[in-house]
Amino acid sequence: MFKKIILVLLLGTLVSACSTIQTVTPVQRMQDKNICIVQDLAVREGFLNTYRQVLQEKGYAVKLLSKGAALDTCPLVTTYYALWSWDLAIYMSYVQIKVYRKGILVGETLYDSRNNPGFSKFVKGNEKIRELANRLFL
Repeated sequence: MFKKIILVLLLGTLVSACSTIQTVTPVQRMQDKNICIVQDLAVREGFLNTYRQVLQEKGYAVKLLSKGAALDTCPLVTTYYALWSWDLAIYMSYVQIKVYRKGILVGETLYDSRNNPGFSKFVKGNEKIRELANRLFL
């Protein structure tokens, strides 16, 4: 019986280690609709274009800041990082977006499919960016 329990726990651990992680801590509604995005030139330009478009659709006036800008440069600042991977095709495998109000973290989202061996990791990047941004900014 003990061996069966150990086997079930081990299999559960292996299966959970091979799945996609997606978490969102949404930003509380803000009166100020001005937001600054700290650009990450190492990330594909399409990410920034889609993210900025979603924010503008939500009524935000978006200003771009250079990488390394202080997180309290604007009342509301957001940073992002994304990776694309190759496995039969190029796909967006990792996204992290953080939002700061006066330099304090007030919301973030994480998407990580790097350990997912299945086909569910092949998402359309623009759609996933939109989904994450819409869940982050309710």
